[in-house]
Amino acid sequence: MAKVNIKPLADRVLIEPLQAETKTASGIIIPDNAKEKPQKGNVVAVGPGTKDEKVTVKVGDTVLYGKYAGTELKLDGIDYLMMRESDILAII
Repeated sequence: MAKVNIKPLADRVLIEPLQAETKTASGIIIPDNAKEKPQKGNVVAVGPGTKDEKVTVKVGDTVLYGKYAGTELKLDGIDYLMMRESDILAII
């Protein structure tokens, strides 16, 4: 996991998406234009939360999030997603 110099504010979370599957279970190779957008990733940084609610995820957690959740960022050649904790569906 890379060290990131970003500190999210409030209840925001910075996530590094996991790579999309390149092969199906039966061994068929999926071309780049047919790949699904990944919905699983690793938490890289978390904000302190709001005054009413603290953040429940922590750095290093693997999470599931909505397909269109978050804002895409690119830092030092690595793609990240910045989203609110409420956009996270589950911790794996």
